[in-house]
Amino acid sequence: MQQSPGGRPPNPRSVLLAEVAQATQRLADAGVPSPRFDAEELAAFVHGVKRGELHAVADADFDARYWETVARREAREPLQHITGRAFFRYLELHVGPGVFVPRPETESVVGWAIDAVRAMDVVEPLIVDLCTGSGAIALALAQEVPRSRVHAVELDEGALQWARKNVEGSRVVLHHGDALTALPELDGQVDLVISNPPYVPLTEWEYVAPEARDHDPSLALFSGEDGLDTIRGIERTAHRLLRPGGVVVVEHADTQGGQVPWIFTEERGWADAADHPDLNNRPRFATARRAMP
Repeated sequence: MQQSPGGRPPNPRSVLLAEVAQATQRLADAGVPSPRFDAEELAAFVHGVKRGELHAVADADFDARYWETVARREAREPLQHITGRAFFRYLELHVGPGVFVPRPETESVVGWAIDAVRAMDVVEPLIVDLCTGSGAIALALAQEVPRSRVHAVELDEGALQWARKNVEGSRVVLHHGDALTALPELDGQVDLVISNPPYVPLTEWEYVAPEARDHDPSLALFSGEDGLDTIRGIERTAHRLLRPGGVVVVEHADTQGGQVPWIFTEERGWADAADHPDLNNRPRFATARRAMP
């Protein structure tokens, strides 16, 4: 009887499902956080089907290249780098080496921003996404707020190449530039500024998951000794860009919930600074409104 790389005979009902079960165990042993999901996603990618269709792959169609992708994931290469795609809200994005892979927790940040823009009762809201990375946030806002005018800013050339690929054909206007000095031509006109900036303290490098530490660009991860350097800069940029009454939304680490709202103080021209939880009820993003004159 044919042996699988795991040393066990295949399941007579489905070779692929048996291989997925063994791959799940290998990924779990390697410390992969979601071993079953990743094993199934890799199988679906290699065999050109959806995850729910794995049972329909004929035994004769099993592709041994599946085990090459499992080995890469076992070495903690990001799943999205292997498949070349990341899913974010209603989008499928191109991602790979050189760009920050969008995370599920950022979806709740964007959801809050979409609700805030819709509540403004502005016909064509002007939105700026700073540190856009793959373009995920900007594209989601452009898609879900149909008459919005969305500008996205990215400094890193490697990430910019992926963003260009993703925004092609969309209404997002992409800019190569520094979030701290971006878009002076829009000063005082913007309705919403949003950002998922770097916020990992340099002192926590060794505690970052291998998928991020070894594969995401360091420019998208680390920001000074306390992780808040870029957010402090974004506070200044947002105050410059926003019209009175405009809103800023900034993602941060769950350990920074008590710190970020204090960056957006009344003395600096802000009102209603607050923190908000993600779907796991952990502090995830801060918001503030530019004070009226």
